[in-house]
Formats: sequence, C-alpha cells, structure tokens
Amino acid sequence: MATKQKPASLPPDSVVGGYRVVRKLASGGFGVVYLALDAHGQQVAIKEYLPAALSSRAPGALTPQVAPEKLSLYRLGLKSFFEEGRSLAQISHPSVVSVLNFFRENETVYMVMNYLEGASLQDFIVTARQISEQKVFRESTIRSLFDEILRGLRIVHQHKMLHLDLKPANIFITNDNRAVMIDFGAAREVLNKESNFTRPVYTPGFASPEMYRRDSTMGPWTDIYAIGACIYSCMQGYPPNDSPQRLEKDRLALSLTRMRGVYSDNLIEVVEWCMSLDPLSRPQSVFALQKELGRESDRHYTRLTLGERVRLRLDGVLSHTKKGIQSVTRIGLRK
Repeated sequence: MATKQKPASLPPDSVVGGYRVVRKLASGGFGVVYLALDAHGQQVAIKEYLPAALSSRAPGALTPQVAPEKLSLYRLGLKSFFEEGRSLAQISHPSVVSVLNFFRENETVYMVMNYLEGASLQDFIVTARQISEQKVFRESTIRSLFDEILRGLRIVHQHKMLHLDLKPANIFITNDNRAVMIDFGAAREVLNKESNFTRPVYTPGFASPEMYRRDSTMGPWTDIYAIGACIYSCMQGYPPNDSPQRLEKDRLALSLTRMRGVYSDNLIEVVEWCMSLDPLSRPQSVFALQKELGRESDRHYTRLTLGERVRLRLDGVLSHTKKGIQSVTRIGLRK
C-alpha cells in the first residue's frame, strides 16, 4: 500500500499575511514552521496549521486540499489552533514563546512568532550524556532551569491554557540565555481526542496516563507530569518509560534509587511526586511545585545566567568530543 505523501511546504518567496517565506525550518504531523521576513525585513518564525493526516497540498500550491469527510475534523483543529494563537498572543513572558500575530489565509491559520536562535534542551542533554560522568546536569542547573520554566508555565495556566507537549525538544535555550517553552499542543490534542487516529501522537515518556484516555480530565497536573519527566531526563540523560508501560510495571522508583547520592533526596522526591500515575497525587498547581523546588537548603553556588550554567556544564564536551555543540536555529516540532 502506498504511503500517504506529506502536504508540500510553501515555496520560498511565497507571501502570506504580508510576510515573505524564506525557507522551511521544521515540519511535523500537525504543521510546518518557516523562517520568514516581515515588512521591515526582520526575521520571524511562522507556524502553519497543516495536519498531514487530514490535508494534502501540491508542490507550489498555497491552499491545502481537504477531503469532504475530513473537513469537520480539519476545521475543529483549525479552530483550536486559532484559539491557541489568540491566547498565546496575550501572554508576555520571557519563558513563553512570543506570538506576534496570527491570521487566517489560504483556508488555514498562521501563527507568527519570535525567531529564536540557540539549541533545545534535548540538544544539550544529548551532548552532555556523551561525557562518561555520573551527572548529566548539576542539581543547581536543573533547579535554576526549571524555576525559570515554571514561572512561564504558571502564567500559561493562569490564562486557562495547558502546554500539553512539554519535553526537552520543546524547551529552547536561546543564545541570549533564556529558557523558552515552544510548540504548544492544543490543536494536536483536540484532533487526538476527537478523531479515530490509530494512536495518540505523543512523545513516549512525557505524556501522562490521562492523555492516553479519551474520557479523562486534563489540567495543570498533566503539564506537571511532563515537567517531572523533563527533570528526570536532565538527571538520567534519557526519558523515563512511557506511562502505559509504567501502568503495567513501574520501574521509576528503581531508576531514581540509582540517583541517590548523585542528586538530593528532595529533587528525587520532587520527580516522583510530579510523575505519580494518579493525577490527584501530583502537585495540583505550578505554585505548589515551585515552593518545593525552591527548597534547596544550601545555595552556595555562583549565580550565573542560565546559558552560562548550561554551557559551563558542557565545557568538558569540547575536550571529550573535539567538537562543540552545534548552535541550531529552529523551532521544535515533532519529527
């Protein structure tokens, strides 16, 4: 059986909403991100709603084609994507991707965002774990990094939004030393819940058990599970088992036991708390988690910027691998 071809990206020099497309940066199952220039020649990133399972587009065309039987689902995702753009445009926080504009055109929706330069937390983790040492990141780095992310996530939740796809690939560390949450997953989540997709499109290890159940209620505790999984990845260098596996046989406590003596009992307990399989057993708000994560008893380390802390941790990579971190410039989308 022939595999369905992905919808073609917009060709370079296409103009949408007054922005000129330079090139494609990334694409995933639910959209494409482009580097573009605004009317003043400033670089921006533009995310286009283009779900591969529901639409097609011929090379060189601007408007996606949607089969009649898929139109209602396509429009449902479109509405969710548009609402996400509207909500994000109201949030101004250094740890939340800035949505500068959003508009309808070509029978789809575009979200215009700040163009970020740097590397994802995932890139840093992959580079750091090449060093044969016990720790992937220092505890002080982990606490500082997630203190910064949680400040942004708290604002997101106050706006009655959820991220729904937090993972190291969607935490971007910019060249000007900010940790920024990117690629929110509202449209993807709506389509997963409402359609008969053969399986939910989640990143194994970071999606909470309730995300796999159609009848479950999601809330701040859903993003908090993912935060716990991200902290775990910063400690271990790889993701935890995904939640369906954990429901069958949970090895989380055993994995974390091996970290005792490397990281404080408090940090290990925070990860276990965030990653409770029962949503009611997790922190119910970002504020509750912030209080616990801020409890580190002895803060005797030098206060550096986030970028300095992460890069200092990776200085050894240069001598170990003879090559530094490639500075990548992209907005993280599911590959």
